[in-house]
Amino acid sequence: MSSEEHFRKLERMYSSAPCNQYYSPKLAISKGATELIIPIEQKFHHSTGAVHGSVYFKALDDAGFFAVNSLVEDVFVLTTSFNIHLFRPVASGKLKAIGKVIQASKNMFVAEALLFNDEGEEIARGIGTYARGKVALSSDIGYE
Repeated sequence: MSSEEHFRKLERMYSSAPCNQYYSPKLAISKGATELIIPIEQKFHHSTGAVHGSVYFKALDDAGFFAVNSLVEDVFVLTTSFNIHLFRPVASGKLKAIGKVIQASKNMFVAEALLFNDEGEEIARGIGTYARGKVALSSDIGYE
């Protein structure tokens, strides 16, 4: 299988995940990198009218996770830790997360993800550690 085919299968797997029906994200994967767009909806707001940090976390972790899984073609990777820094609120427009692998070994990976608002301002960043899992990439989990 080519790398491009692997990337498209990961994108389809991501789109088919039940939790993503809520967020309507769009994911583009390349080797060791991702771009993720989540359109902001009012249902993501906390009581003061800005997007809840959990949505920031989802965008950042998903971007880092799939940047790593782009390099792993046989199993689903796992997030083992993730550290996030929130810089500024956002209430409308879209979230754009850019993920990239910054360290890779046989079983452990580190990825960084940056989150931007519509004006291109960085609103958050995170760094995560990911490990090879035991679940095979297969049609059973939407990898097709």
